[in-house]
Amino acid sequence: MDFGLSDDQMMLRDMLQRFLKDRYSHEARRAVLTSGQAYDTAVFAGLAELGILGAVFAPEQGGYGGTGTDLMVVFEELGRAGVIEPVLGSAVLAGGLLAALDAEGQSDVIQQVIAGETILALAHAEPQSRYDLNHVTTRASTSDGAIVLNGTKAHVLGGAQAGMLLVSAREEGDPADKHGVSLFLIPSTSVGVHCHGHVNVDGTSSARITLEAVTVDQSQRLGPPGKAYTALEAAHARATLALCAEALGAMETGKALTVEYLKERKQFGVPIGSFQALQHRLADMLIEIEQARSAVINLAGHLEADRLTRERHVSATKNLIGRVGALVAEECIQMHGGIGMTDEYAMSHHARRLVMVDHLFGDVDHHLDRFIAFSGVSETSRNSADAR
Repeated sequence: MDFGLSDDQMMLRDMLQRFLKDRYSHEARRAVLTSGQAYDTAVFAGLAELGILGAVFAPEQGGYGGTGTDLMVVFEELGRAGVIEPVLGSAVLAGGLLAALDAEGQSDVIQQVIAGETILALAHAEPQSRYDLNHVTTRASTSDGAIVLNGTKAHVLGGAQAGMLLVSAREEGDPADKHGVSLFLIPSTSVGVHCHGHVNVDGTSSARITLEAVTVDQSQRLGPPGKAYTALEAAHARATLALCAEALGAMETGKALTVEYLKERKQFGVPIGSFQALQHRLADMLIEIEQARSAVINLAGHLEADRLTRERHVSATKNLIGRVGALVAEECIQMHGGIGMTDEYAMSHHARRLVMVDHLFGDVDHHLDRFIAFSGVSETSRNSADAR
């Protein structure tokens, strides 16, 4: 298997690196957040103009990339720079899902997403659903030939800035059934849509969206009625890969900041990086980061595999990234000392993002259980192994 990047992917990576180096900094990000904005609209427009948003869509969807490796290349660089612009929520998660379900019928919306003209958000998670994609209590009932949506959606990425919403609702079945869930594309300004935005711990933007008797017609349903679960799972697999690659980029920056600090900070007249205890901790951290990189590459190569294989790799990678991310954040801050926790220093932002990454799309415990389930290991066998 060839783990190298193609010439086009290396050009994409280098172009994005140069753009972010010139246009993005920790100070600029802090200024945006201090001003109350969710993200820098000029930077987001620049990413779209460079074709970064198009790189996460397949050619038949209007983009020019869309492979697992393309996602990995783009999001590692976004994570390395600490970008808070809504690329993940709009282009990968919601945009990719819309393209997979109805690429031809919604081509205008997809092109607007690729051009950065429209923010698209997936309103799927609910207050009681935790990380279970099948747990949907929002109801889609039929009244006088129209469909009426009622329910509450939690932690909608970019929901407060979105012009269009992809809303999941149950047309039949019990709350935990995989069958019976449909997706509807609605304007965020629709009557009955109430949005309450909030800022996450890492500075990114999310929202709680309440749907009160929101009326939609049959044409706004994407795909066959009640058959959206498979597409939702596949879209979250792609988004999880992107998120893990972003975490890898954040780890690399944390490592670089820590190495630089260990060379500059002096104690007893010598750089503290010369202390063997710190060298050992840094070496252990570097090994864990390389293991995380291997896992991300592995997931990128299995994104188009059969469902069982794909989802097993999704959970294995997300579990590992969550554990390594926590280790890197803690070690980097501890080796920095107090300065590592200050808002003025970039390390604190990357540490907060790594914490947030673990809770997006399932934490380490959720994906450990999921990996065991996909691997066919019984709970009894697991308890027996733990006892030994």
